[in-house]
Amino acid sequence: MQARSLTPAEIGEIVRATRKATGLRQYELAGAAGVGLRFIVDLEAGKSTAQIGKALQVLHALGCSVEIAPPPALPKAPRS
Repeated sequence: MQARSLTPAEIGEIVRATRKATGLRQYELAGAAGVGLRFIVDLEAGKSTAQIGKALQVLHALGCSVEIAPPPALPKAPRS
């Protein structure tokens, strides 16, 4: 699987679609994730200033996985 970057809007769409597929209302997801309803609304809307910690809490509450991989090793610069 090739890694790709997700935009805040794409993350919001994943959260919304997953929440709806599980039958949760926004306030129910907020309670399950320990965040406020306004945060869920903003996250689903793709607000780019959403706090990463809270976003991860929401993704975890939905059972989503997040994978972050470092870039491939860069060639070492010659020493001068």
